[in-house]
Amino acid sequence: MAQVHQEIGKRKIRSDKKHEVKPTITIHLKEAISRLSYISNTPVKNVAEQICIKGIVTPKVLEHLALNFRRDLKLGTTFYMGDLSRTSMQKKTVSSQNERIGIRFKQNDYENLTALAYALDVTPSRATALLLEASIKNSNFINDFFHNYLTTQLDGNRMKELKKVMKFINANNPYEEEISWGVMISLIYDEMKVGTKSVPEAINDFINYWRK
Repeated sequence: MAQVHQEIGKRKIRSDKKHEVKPTITIHLKEAISRLSYISNTPVKNVAEQICIKGIVTPKVLEHLALNFRRDLKLGTTFYMGDLSRTSMQKKTVSSQNERIGIRFKQNDYENLTALAYALDVTPSRATALLLEASIKNSNFINDFFHNYLTTQLDGNRMKELKKVMKFINANNPYEEEISWGVMISLIYDEMKVGTKSVPEAINDFINYWRK
């Protein structure tokens, strides 16, 4: 009987419950996230969550952050060595102009984040700020983000046309620099700013321009 009362008295925890983290980031970083949010028509908090989730499983990002690990970290099958002689990143100020944003993480993602915070010897909010900064500068993330977004926004024919435009620009680039999806969408974004066009409309104009 006592066991029954004990079970009744327990509070049920939702399996999909999210943990909110409010990192303080530079205005420039927040503007970059807001730009991705605007282009993809996705809430800022969701974009920031995607950046962190992708970044924390990206070797290139973790190898960069690992330079500041004060404690060991094991994520998946990869082990990173920490060194307590390293200076903590907790109070290191990158800019005097900072703002806070709110991000909500699922349980598993939050646990990875707290593990990262432990390795860096910082708070989860500070670890999130460092992860955002490192992840958004990873060109692979930007390319994947926009490629996935464009795939859902455009029909197959438009995607093929856009890829042809990219191929043409890259093949005839006098600067020997390849245009990525991130650069492509940035050019389209600049066109959107001067008018009231949607992303598909701006892309359509962009394709037509290069067809001439």
